Amino acid sequence: MGFITESHYQYYNTSQKFTATNQQTSFPLTFDPLPTNKNQFNVFVNGSEVSSTTYGFNTPNVVFTSGNEKSTGDIVIVKLINQNLGNYRYISLNDIINNYLVAYVGDGKLINDAKKTDVLFHAKRGIQEFSYDIARTEKIQEIEVGPSLSIPMPQDYVHYVRISWVDAGGVEHILYPGRFTSKPSQSILQDDDYNYLYDTDDTLLTGTPVIDTRFKDLNYSNLSGGFSENDTLYDADRNAERIIEFGKRFGLNPETAQNNGVFVVNETNGSIGFSADIAGKVVTLKYVSDGMGTDSEMKIHKYAEDAIYKYITYAIASSRVNFPEYIINRFKKERRAAMRNAKLRLSSLKLGELEQVMRNKSKIIKH
Repeated sequence: MGFITESHYQYYNTSQKFTATNQQTSFPLTFDPLPTNKNQFNVFVNGSEVSSTTYGFNTPNVVFTSGNEKSTGDIVIVKLINQNLGNYRYISLNDIINNYLVAYVGDGKLINDAKKTDVLFHAKRGIQEFSYDIARTEKIQEIEVGPSLSIPMPQDYVHYVRISWVDAGGVEHILYPGRFTSKPSQSILQDDDYNYLYDTDDTLLTGTPVIDTRFKDLNYSNLSGGFSENDTLYDADRNAERIIEFGKRFGLNPETAQNNGVFVVNETNGSIGFSADIAGKVVTLKYVSDGMGTDSEMKIHKYAEDAIYKYITYAIASSRVNFPEYIINRFKKERRAAMRNAKLRLSSLKLGELEQVMRNKSKIIKH
């Protein structure tokens, strides 16, 4: 039996079509993955959308209520609200576990016996590790920054890849971390003599960090390294050649020589703060996820399928005391080789794209 169970119509239109029989009420869905509630799809009967009050959803069946049965020949279409394409590239966590138990566990196989819970644990750990380096699960959120100049870290956030603000043309302008300021996890309250203040249970009293307020009110142009009119006139009067020097200003700090703005990560409180010039702008937060956020995310790319099996085998063997050391070392080498191959495959180097980059290197740069 083939792996593809959806028809072309079902995949490309994210819809499933039924021709009803007399008084039919139940219509089974075969989407992969299945919707979890009826808010994730719309239902059409003979081309017209019907109210969600006329049907319910009992996974995997759309069930019409009494009095709303369909007649013979009625065309019922269930259309997902959000497209879900490209899943064929991945293998689910459930399939990884079942395949591993069938192919690797049993008499005469690499692992004589293993509990399903053990395989599940190591498979999840493998997906998590692969998400950081090999499969590199990256997500992008689009957020408008409010007056607080702060946004919360996403629920499955591990580390940021790139943060940018988006202009009117949809072009991203990269923001850089503000290494000249920080986000204190505590601001200790003090009296007029600078002594620490304590609560009734002798714990330190804390307040809003003053550095947050001061950085929020900062005119970022004071840090950007850009020319002002006074700067230009000063240089022209003093030494006109200074303006046309390579690099514009001697000793310019590239980190602050830009007008895009900066951000500061508050690791303790789980937020990301921005300089005042980002207020009201739309930013894109590209970040690394551990791939464990939801059930549907716990999957591995087929390029890395062999590597995850090798990872599980080594993890199970190395956690047992009765496994010969030379066998464990063999599993370790196989795991390393498979992970390296998976990383090369997923790097997706294209010869044509590489040629364009290398041609760019051959340009003669005029100074």
